[in-house]
Order: sequence, then structure tokens, then C-alpha cells
Amino acid sequence: MTERTGIFAGDDPFEIVRRWMAEAQEREINDPNAIALSTVDPDGLPNARMVLLKDVEEDCFIFYTNYESAKSNEIAASGKAAFVMHWKSLRRQIRVRGLVQKEDGEKADAYYASRSLKSRLGAWASEQSRPLSSRAHLMAEVAKITAQKGPNPDRPPFWGGWRITPLEIEFWADGAFRLHDRFVWRRETDADAWQISRLNP
Repeated sequence: MTERTGIFAGDDPFEIVRRWMAEAQEREINDPNAIALSTVDPDGLPNARMVLLKDVEEDCFIFYTNYESAKSNEIAASGKAAFVMHWKSLRRQIRVRGLVQKEDGEKADAYYASRSLKSRLGAWASEQSRPLSSRAHLMAEVAKITAQKGPNPDRPPFWGGWRITPLEIEFWADGAFRLHDRFVWRRETDADAWQISRLNP
């Protein structure tokens, strides 16, 4: 196994991710859990956008969104996604590539219930990624949903989580003269053991 010390030490890549994220919580001003999520459309054209990573479990990463959005449609078609987390203050990044499945059970219900009321109502009102005639129309939809759903709306059936089970995780840290440190963890399937390699910068 490749020798790793300091910030790269550990036998569990998810624990390293959690450790780096904990440091970022103390250093990054805004959204230390932001990820640039990449998907591919049916023509093979890549797509990327910022979303918030909401959980790091023992074997996967979870974020939440509208299941009828562009990102969800692309994920559903391919079953795959990638993301990068970058912390300028720490001069580090994590890249992930893997397989994706829905998280639309009790965990999604619990996360939805933890959001502010306005965010919950907004999830009902927004037809994410689809054309919108005006801001006024969106606010009218929010008002209509507020009247219909009241102060404790259920999670919309078209809104929930995606679980990314990685087949590759790369940890990168800035080095002097652009001689960066990079370690990649790879496996063929989620049942396989990780293989760890140091990469050239």
C-alpha cells in the first residue's frame, strides 16, 4: 500500500473526507460542503453545477434535489455522476466518481423536514430547470402552495436524495512550485477493496 502520512493518513477514504470537511467548516466562509456536480446528457455533453453535499455515510455521499431537474434526469439515464469539492482556504480538493441511486425513503423525509418552511414550500413550487415566465409567477406559485400545504408540508414525491457510491476518490493538496500531492483510491465495484496510488501532480 502506498505510504501516506499527515492529512492523507488513514485506511478509510470516507473518514479522510469527513476530517477534511471538518477542517473546512472552520476555515471556509460560505458553504464548505459545496460540490461541483457533473453529469452527462443523452448526447454525451457534460453538465456541471454547484449543489450542497448533505451527508457522508460509511459508503456513499448524499445530496438532495428535484427528481425532475436536468441533473436528476441525466443521473437517472446514466446511473453515474462525478463531483469535486474545492477549498481555497485549505488549498485542497477531493474528486469523486461513482454510481448513483435514489435516496427517497425515511432519510429523505427527515432531511426535508429539517429544512426551513420556506425552503420546503419552495421545493413544491419550483419546476426546477424548466422555463419560468417571470419571478412574479414563481412567487405566485409559492403563495398558492403555502395556502394548500400549510405549515407542515410533506416531502414532494418529485423531490429527494441521490446517493453517490464512489468507485474513485482522489485527494489533492497544493504543493510548492505546483508539485502537488495527489492520492487516488480506486475499485472496480463497490464490493472490491480499494487500491491506492500516488499520482504525479
